[in-house]
Amino acid sequence: MNLSDIQPLIEGLQTHQSWVAFAIFVISFVESLAIAGVIVPGVMLLFMVAVVAGGGALSLEASLIWAFVGAISGDGLSFFLGRYFNESIASIWPVSRYPKLLDSGKFFFEKHGGKSVLIGRFVGPIRPILPMIAGMLHMSPKKFFLFNVISAIGWAPVYILPGYLVGASVSLDIELPPHFYPVLLTALGVLSATYLLFIRLQWGLQHQSQYYNYIKRKLMQYDATQKLWKALSNKRVDGGEFPLPSLILALTTLTLFILLSQAINYTLWFDAFNQQASTFFVLLRNPFYDPVVVAITMLGDPQLLYISFPIFVSLLLFRGYYAAAIHISLAGIATSLTTHALKDYFAIARPDLVVSAPISAAFPSGHTSGAVVFLGLLAAFIAQEVEQKKRWKVYSLCSIPMLLIALSRLYLGVHWASDILGGLLLGLCICALTRVSYSRYDQQAITVDIFTIFAASLWATAAVTYLWFGLPNAIARYQVLTVTQI
Repeated sequence: MNLSDIQPLIEGLQTHQSWVAFAIFVISFVESLAIAGVIVPGVMLLFMVAVVAGGGALSLEASLIWAFVGAISGDGLSFFLGRYFNESIASIWPVSRYPKLLDSGKFFFEKHGGKSVLIGRFVGPIRPILPMIAGMLHMSPKKFFLFNVISAIGWAPVYILPGYLVGASVSLDIELPPHFYPVLLTALGVLSATYLLFIRLQWGLQHQSQYYNYIKRKLMQYDATQKLWKALSNKRVDGGEFPLPSLILALTTLTLFILLSQAINYTLWFDAFNQQASTFFVLLRNPFYDPVVVAITMLGDPQLLYISFPIFVSLLLFRGYYAAAIHISLAGIATSLTTHALKDYFAIARPDLVVSAPISAAFPSGHTSGAVVFLGLLAAFIAQEVEQKKRWKVYSLCSIPMLLIALSRLYLGVHWASDILGGLLLGLCICALTRVSYSRYDQQAITVDIFTIFAASLWATAAVTYLWFGLPNAIARYQVLTVTQI
């Protein structure tokens, strides 16, 4: 199937725009359905339909929601088909026509466990068959549902946003700067290349493939400061893990951040969404919950992060992990400088909803980017010493305070939703780049000892002290403006 084959469908949707939402749901459903997702060119179809939606046929929120619901439904049906038929499904058409695909999916699931449903949604030809295999291998329905929802939240923007942005940009009536379209198209091209080359070809899955070994060999040869690092760090562990997922994450989040910043700075695409999100959270404000949310947001305050990073770094320096300490120091400095520079450059005003909002500009959220980098690197160091199949638990646990801090900024009305998204992307990018660089200097296992416990206790004491003395003033500053004050 090529573009000429689906052209009548696109023309029909342009004429009957009320069917666009249904089309997004159906294509997302089929794209996620076992075997059908391999046969149907869902990526092309979703891109073209998203272009129609972005041209004014459907709002961005509705497009994402319908894609999200379709993806969950397709994976859910695949899961229950696998659970109902069990191993006998291998002999049923059309599954029987793809025995190698079924074997590859089983190998992937057995290797990565439950999180294969999460990461597998983005992985090449085996993507639509993994939910069925999860059902065949008797994965818990509750656990599957959780991974299904989380993965669909990330899947919907990846598949919908590129086409939607193209459609919206074509229909804009405002004058755009000359560099807008080149940056937009370049970013979309990088995203597509990343997906096709690294994921669709499964370079990250087959660790003995020639592509994987070639990239690993080339990157591991590059070390402009090899002598310095040998002096600072222990010898790298033989067989250390090559951070291909981190490399992909860095490239993807950087590209998405560029797309987001372009859209926010030069278009009105996110205005309605920001206003709706702001109104929603204002309605949630309750004096009973305010102190708790203010305490959560204070955990992401720059002042506390300026204490947290040095404690973390000092522990690593004291125990002799010099390369790790330097990497974390540079990550913290880069986060602070980059966030403030971007705020000054974009100069986007904050919502005018609280008594005393921070004086800095809104985009990106510094609380979010700082918390993501600090907690993300902490999770990476802990997960490095955990069995691969169990690492998702470490990242999931550390992601909870990240999301709570991010949502607290929306609840308190001091950031737009797009600011939070920008902070998340920026923080993840810096985390991933740090992990990629540090992978060349992996040391022996970083074990927990008395000094680690002392550092954790010191941080907890600093956090409690900071909250104890700063909470009353912060609650007063974050009070919602009354009608007379506005």
